Amino acid sequence: MSPNRGNPQAITAADTSPAPREALADRYISVRRLSEALCRPLMPDDYGLQAMPDVSPVKWHLAHTSWFFETFLLKPFLTGYLPFHPQYEHLFNSYYEQVGTPFPRPQRGLLSRPTTEEIYRYRAQIDEAMATLLSSIDPPRLAQVATRVELGCQHEQQHQELLLTDIKYNFSINPLKPAYRTDLPNPMGDLATPLEWVEQPGDVQEIGHDGTGFAFDNESPRHRLLLATFALGSRLITNGEYLEFIEAGGYQRPEYWLADGWRGAREKSWQAPLYWEMDHGRWQVFTLAGMRALNEQEPVCHVSFYEADAYARWAGKRLPSEAEWEVLASRQTIRGNLRENGYLHPLPASEEKPAQLYGDVWEWTRCPYVPYPGYRPAAGALGEYNGKFMVNQLVLRGGSCVTPADHVRASYRNFFYPADRWQFTGIRLAVDR
Repeated sequence: MSPNRGNPQAITAADTSPAPREALADRYISVRRLSEALCRPLMPDDYGLQAMPDVSPVKWHLAHTSWFFETFLLKPFLTGYLPFHPQYEHLFNSYYEQVGTPFPRPQRGLLSRPTTEEIYRYRAQIDEAMATLLSSIDPPRLAQVATRVELGCQHEQQHQELLLTDIKYNFSINPLKPAYRTDLPNPMGDLATPLEWVEQPGDVQEIGHDGTGFAFDNESPRHRLLLATFALGSRLITNGEYLEFIEAGGYQRPEYWLADGWRGAREKSWQAPLYWEMDHGRWQVFTLAGMRALNEQEPVCHVSFYEADAYARWAGKRLPSEAEWEVLASRQTIRGNLRENGYLHPLPASEEKPAQLYGDVWEWTRCPYVPYPGYRPAAGALGEYNGKFMVNQLVLRGGSCVTPADHVRASYRNFFYPADRWQFTGIRLAVDR
């Protein structure tokens, strides 16, 4: 997710070798079809909702991802390509100042036109033109096209995740509490797995992308750093554990809060995570399946960095650094409660140690989102993806229950502002040893 919440974190692929044309076309089509499949539970009136400036309407996500392929592939590489509409370059540009003037983000929900049907026709034209491009591009340019196609697919996968997080927020403000899907499973789980500690001795470690396969440019260069001895929580913090913080007066005790967080919590009247509601003395939580009783064994979700940090201080611990998280995660295969599991909601931890490193919730780290040593943004408009946003945000790791499994990796760096809560964000603790 990007700071603009409608775009990816970065802009270049680490592996630029050309994929076979057929495999490249299949990859493109499968990603594009999945975006549309995620929209099937929606009603026509749902496509235009924008309940706050940080989220975008569904039809904007569908159009912007098409704009990406049109702008960075079809216009420069397909001879004779005619844009679907001359104003779409303005309407569906997110933040690329070098390719035009973006339409103001907070006003995306004000546009009833183009209609959703027109947006789907736009997507169909882009798909037809992309098929022509992939079948006809000459071999000398195939490697560059393949790199951009994969970047566009990764970009659209980020929008698939954002589409679900944005739908959840847009639906949540409706007093009817509509469900995105009523058929999502709701496992209650057993007693919480005990919280233990995974020890890691101090040593020089390497982090960053290793050069195998795709990566965004903010994951590089790979570099060495010295880590002191530490331990990471064996699982995520649960709703029940966070409830103890609430009942202990955590939201009324400034000694646990950073100054900006305390001020923001007071101004916004935070008393619990986003989507928690008290009903007849019992906590309920809004989900993509509508309202459910709060399951205390599930990971706490939709908390800001400020809340995560305050909880850690209350518990006598701290949040991990992104390097600490990556060192342990890089030793584990990518598995967990990711989008393909079909829950679209965090689940209780397994007995694995460490558990839940991938999926369930994005895990706040204490690290500012800054470039790695030796980082250089790419030249041209695509260079606007990442480098100019490396300030005033915090890094998150691990993916969530709405992240595609083939989209996340140990080196993946997500980033949000510390007060953001509508993303699937949660807490893993760390301690010094």
